[in-house]
Amino acid sequence: MSEDLQNKMLFQQVAELLQNARQQVLRTVNSTMVCTYFEIGKMIVEEEQSGKDRAEYGKQILKGLSEQLTNEFGKGFSLRNLEQIRKFYLIYSNSATVLRIFDIQKTQTVSAQLLDNIPQTVSAELNSQTLFSIFKLTWSHYSFLMRIDDENERRFYEIESEKYNWSVRELKRQYDSALYTRLTLSRDKEGVLKLSEQGQIIEKPKDLIKDPYILEFLGLPELHQYSESELEEEIINKLEHFLLELGHGFTFVARQKRITFDDKHFKIDLVFYNRILKSFVLIDLKIGELKHQDLGQMQMYVNYYDREMRLEDENKTIGIVLCQNKSDLVVEYTLPENNEQIFASKYKMVLPTKEDLIKLISESK
Repeated sequence: MSEDLQNKMLFQQVAELLQNARQQVLRTVNSTMVCTYFEIGKMIVEEEQSGKDRAEYGKQILKGLSEQLTNEFGKGFSLRNLEQIRKFYLIYSNSATVLRIFDIQKTQTVSAQLLDNIPQTVSAELNSQTLFSIFKLTWSHYSFLMRIDDENERRFYEIESEKYNWSVRELKRQYDSALYTRLTLSRDKEGVLKLSEQGQIIEKPKDLIKDPYILEFLGLPELHQYSESELEEEIINKLEHFLLELGHGFTFVARQKRITFDDKHFKIDLVFYNRILKSFVLIDLKIGELKHQDLGQMQMYVNYYDREMRLEDENKTIGIVLCQNKSDLVVEYTLPENNEQIFASKYKMVLPTKEDLIKLISESK
């Protein structure tokens, strides 16, 4: 091995180590700040509760504390920020996750104090460790999450942000596209509860499907003024965004995948693979109303992949027809009753409004 190559490899190893160290320091700083804000919020609330006129007394506390902290530590402790810190404690001190972990901590603390020669600082030590185990996102994440009133929905976005390392921007985009609402539409009460406890768990093909898919990142109008090929081209140009919208575990395989039999050629618009389900996922794009022939064509594609492309250790192929509009009855009567492979979903080119969401929920009932 040449000396230059050795030096290059050494540099890459050291650089990677430093990058990891910087990221670890940043995560530690973020976690420390969030945990500190939780403790500050606790102190504020406890002090408020000691006052006779809580509402008026609370305002005086925050105003005075803001002035003193700003003089001592500079920016970051405005009255508005302290109100957010107080709200953060009130919301998360009563959340199901925190209460459950605090119960565990309480049991551990009592058990520890029954043993001989255990210092009395165990409780405080466990408390600090517990907070770090709970709050894994940045303050910017929690500032946004606090805007979500429904605790189940808020917990879902918190879990997904932790599991898949969403930036605040991605968190906002997923919330604005009503990801939680779209996933709940195809689930029963037990399934909706699991979303708030575990996030999105993918165990079968139906768990992958959203209806509608939101493609606002393509920048195309909500009209029929573009062709299927133009739609496909824009998706390829913004493939990273499209993969995020598809969901977890997707990798891109091919576009316009040609299959041939009996001297006839067919092209599948988009081919993906889902690593979680170990299945190929075929997507066909349709402009306008879905036709039963579109579902029949997708069935042919799926059959071909199952018989010619799928390996023995892989699961059955999934087919999704993305269309602008569809009749649920056409889908129901075209596909077999026990269908678990072919799906039809609408797509929208704009983020849903509150009225759109209400309509979606009412139509699903």
